[in-house]
Amino acid sequence: MGKAQGNRPRGHRIDVWADAEELAEINARCKALKLSRSEYLRNLGLGYQPKGQFDQEAIRNLVKVHADQGRLGGLLKLWLSERGGEGAPASEVRSVLQQVESLQMQLARLVMQESSKR
Repeated sequence: MGKAQGNRPRGHRIDVWADAEELAEINARCKALKLSRSEYLRNLGLGYQPKGQFDQEAIRNLVKVHADQGRLGGLLKLWLSERGGEGAPASEVRSVLQQVESLQMQLARLVMQESSKR
């Protein structure tokens, strides 16, 4: 009986024989999914589709960039409404604003896709 880790006690061990290439492939897939070998192989053995745990830090950074872009878009809109005709041509500023809004929507879609995979 092995030592139980995680949330569920597990008392049985299954040995799996693999050659060097197979082990390297399993390890690569585990790393890509951010799962332990045990968790990955147990999921496959029970017929579950392995789901990786996305990097929480990366998601926080995406959310921060999304918020920063939203603030930038708000500042650009404010500048357009209060300072029309001053500085750069309004058409160029509007173009930049559209790019910021497009990127913001792409980020939001990516975050939602990753969240729904969980």
